[in-house]
Amino acid sequence: EVQLVESGGGSVQPGGSLRLSCAVSGFTYMEGILAWFRQRPGRRREGVAAIYRNFGNTYYADSVKGRFSISQDNAKKTVFLQMNDLKPEDTAMYYCAASRASRPLQFRSSSMFEGFESEPFEDWGHGTQVIVSS
Repeated sequence: EVQLVESGGGSVQPGGSLRLSCAVSGFTYMEGILAWFRQRPGRRREGVAAIYRNFGNTYYADSVKGRFSISQDNAKKTVFLQMNDLKPEDTAMYYCAASRASRPLQFRSSSMFEGFESEPFEDWGHGTQVIVSS
């Protein structure tokens, strides 16, 4: 059974930084994808950062490029999301997710959705809240 447990959320002022962690257990696949999603008030869950476990390729939503960075530790048991220069619009519940298959991400961009879709991610954590406010 795959378990994903997020930590590191909190409240921060605009321009500040936070580092989210996701402890991964039961994920024994050599390939697959680990990702961070967020759900902002009134919006669908949007993928903001992903890392492919085999080669370490990373992908980001345009809204977080240059500010967020996803990484995994050498044992591949923890995935991190370093968030810098945080903005009020980054306020959201952040979720860790895992996909057993290394399929291409489905990026979308509209007034109500910006990032990649939750398909094909099968396993999810319970989330950690991030609030960016002065």
